[in-house]
Amino acid sequence: MPEGHTVHRLAAEYGRRFRGSRPVHAASPQGKFADAAALLDGQPMTAAEAHGKHLFLGFAGLGWVHIHLGLYGKVAFGDGPAPAPAGQIRLRLAGPGGWADLRGPNTCTLIGDPEKQAVTDRLGPDPLRPDADPERAWRRVSAARSAIAGLLMDQSVVAGPGNIYRAEVLFRRGIGPYRPGRDLDREEWDGIWADLVALMREGVRTGRIDTVRPEHMPEAMGRPPRRDDHGGEVYVYRRAGADCHVCGGEVRSAELAARNLFWCQGCQPHLPGAR
Repeated sequence: MPEGHTVHRLAAEYGRRFRGSRPVHAASPQGKFADAAALLDGQPMTAAEAHGKHLFLGFAGLGWVHIHLGLYGKVAFGDGPAPAPAGQIRLRLAGPGGWADLRGPNTCTLIGDPEKQAVTDRLGPDPLRPDADPERAWRRVSAARSAIAGLLMDQSVVAGPGNIYRAEVLFRRGIGPYRPGRDLDREEWDGIWADLVALMREGVRTGRIDTVRPEHMPEAMGRPPRRDDHGGEVYVYRRAGADCHVCGGEVRSAELAARNLFWCQGCQPHLPGAR
């Protein structure tokens, strides 16, 4: 499932291509969104925004197209006239700025302002949004008995981070993934939040997740670059059994809340100051 920075990049690209006063052509070649697409066809897109992993495309007077990509959803953009539809395209938008095809989303529905508000009310603060309030997340974290690694994957606590960001931020802050949220102090939480903001903003800028500090990059350490479908240089994500770039210990993996968790026992003790 795409992490939050990807959804913010999609919102920016939709906005760049279609937002404005010019009418947008909307269609659902697959047919599952045909009725809503007929309402949108010929109307201008007035907004494109993201909150966590949720994408909202606004059409004044009609509402919002709410998109959640889920595990299989993808968006493809192109310039010029749109090609003949091929495959299962849930929503195609086309206009002077090119075209965009949405395939396989978990959610694609036309909703009003109250329904949009209901969705965002269920979400925690998004580190990429200017209106984010980290205090809301801290209140949840500081009262929780559950592991901080699980809390960071809970979209009602923090919206946007996924498996990669949670593993990497905890490593960078030296925090054991199984520590209960209530055992963190405010300085540790502030460090987690600041790292999420910085790393996810960089992800929006580059389109990839890089979490390794300059002194641990391949050229600085004389090691080969990472080769992985997800791209980017990371400390622990998908590196189970490999040597830690910092302490040389073995990177570990376990399952937590049905997702693979990665950490270094040497750099991330379970308790503050422990080894």
